[in-house]
Amino acid sequence: MIETPALLAPVLAPEEPAIDLYADEVARDLDLLAREAPRLFARGLPGFGPEEAAPVIAFFTASECPDCAQAEAELRALSARLGLRVSRFDMDRDAALAARLGLDLAPSYVMRDRLLRGAMPAIVLERYLSP
Repeated sequence: MIETPALLAPVLAPEEPAIDLYADEVARDLDLLAREAPRLFARGLPGFGPEEAAPVIAFFTASECPDCAQAEAELRALSARLGLRVSRFDMDRDAALAARLGLDLAPSYVMRDRLLRGAMPAIVLERYLSP
């Protein structure tokens, strides 16, 4: 190998940084969430959890949603256990907001740093919501 150092070059060369294929999309989503935050996370919005707290998650449901009741029950239990405020939106009534966020599936969850479409197990939500 000493006689053919080219064989070791790929191993010894500095590693190329990974390309983040989704960096632009993530940046757009975070910018969108920052713009919509006053409508999603303001105190006094309809929802559940401690009244005095600002919402940390916005929960979107729809009238024709077979998974929404179970998802809401799990989110209510998580909210009570962690002491978190949840703002609640109806995708029919709040259609313009849901469309701006790109939400086309109920239930959906919006946090300050992410959008989640479809029912999520409480353990997944807890991981996202825990510091």
